[in-house]
Amino acid sequence: MLPDYPQFASQPTITHEVSYKWRKRAIALIEFVLILIMLQAILSLFQEHSSEEPIRYRILAHSDTTADQEVKARIQQEIEPMIAGAIARAATEAELLVELAKLEADMLTVAELNSPDRPVTLERKMALFPAKRSEFGIYPQDVYDAYILTIGSGRGTNWWCSIFPKVCYAEETEKESEEEVKFFVWEWITSWFA
Repeated sequence: MLPDYPQFASQPTITHEVSYKWRKRAIALIEFVLILIMLQAILSLFQEHSSEEPIRYRILAHSDTTADQEVKARIQQEIEPMIAGAIARAATEAELLVELAKLEADMLTVAELNSPDRPVTLERKMALFPAKRSEFGIYPQDVYDAYILTIGSGRGTNWWCSIFPKVCYAEETEKESEEEVKFFVWEWITSWFA
């Protein structure tokens, strides 16, 4: 015959049930985070990042004041077409570097004309660049060969681009007559309130 046990011993307590539910939720959350990390790792395998880019260009403003940022923006607007022209004329990376070397004096002159009250320097060196997100991927923080144009103290927010490939230039896309995308559920919900 089976021994009799008190009734309270056979049923789980409320504290046990609550801790069991929280444990299940914690395990589910950890599994979800691990899946996200694995997906990120898999996606990073298929992302192309070439740290062998021939050169980058960076403009460092004197400060974050509106006037100094406007000076930086004017210099950027005048130098971008010069860089684009060098890219168009170059067929190889070596030719691009030669074209950019020819433009150094012109780029420095443009910067000095737009910032007459501050000293301007242009140097080519290995420089640390922050991470940057573009349409097709993320360029990680790394040390790159770069032209650094410094206005004054160079302590303001900067603008930078990778000259090859063209991260800093907007992709030209042909305007096609695309049909407007509609979501059935959203259309159905809005029809209730129309």
